[in-house]
Amino acid sequence: MDSEIKYVIVTGAASGMGRCYALQLAEKGYGILLVDINGDAAQELSLLLTQRYNVPAPVMCIDLTQPDATEQIVNLCRERHWCVEILINNAGMLITSTIENTAPEKLQRIIALHCTTPLLLCRHFIPLMKEQGKGYILNISSISAWMDWPVIGMYGCTKRFVKGYSRELRIECLGSPVSITTAIFGAVDTPLLNSVPFLHKRKLLHGLGIMISPEKATRLALKAMFHRKATLVPGFVNRLSIIFCPLFPSCLLHYLAGKIKL
Repeated sequence: MDSEIKYVIVTGAASGMGRCYALQLAEKGYGILLVDINGDAAQELSLLLTQRYNVPAPVMCIDLTQPDATEQIVNLCRERHWCVEILINNAGMLITSTIENTAPEKLQRIIALHCTTPLLLCRHFIPLMKEQGKGYILNISSISAWMDWPVIGMYGCTKRFVKGYSRELRIECLGSPVSITTAIFGAVDTPLLNSVPFLHKRKLLHGLGIMISPEKATRLALKAMFHRKATLVPGFVNRLSIIFCPLFPSCLLHYLAGKIKL
């Protein structure tokens, strides 16, 4: 079955949006390589996918912030002769502190997780997808890429890099069988946001369309990906934020940051 089935790599697959991506793509008949630092949760999901959808769902328990993370994933796919048709760079982390108060190790980890490893995965799999004659890459950015909010500053900075290199890769791949889509989300209702003080009123945020469920977010992202769209920005308020947030003066942002208790 491994020689015939098409595979998807989902990073951060054990929970949140990663789990939703895995479930929706397994339903379509794809084999899912579940990449996550939480091996137990990934194994539980693997069992569910194989029993419910009768597809292979191998688990790779790995810390994606390590320098050899990309090499480990690439070597496994090469050894198993998997045909990887979809790469979803979903894994993420959130730091809710100013840069000066963040440990250097955390700064290094978020850069590696959001920037270095996803970029290197794209660099490896794009040529293979071109040889196969078909491929999709879904990268996850955020409206915070347009927002210089001190409380989540490093998150926004790294997501700005994701937005930039994804556009560059899409331009480079025009006319080829490989498509790169960037999902630009606002607030998605996952445990990742539990530490953000100004996103605790979830019912209100859902009503305003600022926050959406992970099921809806992943469904929209996959639809955009399969339609080979360049970007997805769900929510009218989020689209307005991209226009107006860059206009906020630094003094206003400094004042607002001082009002937020971490």
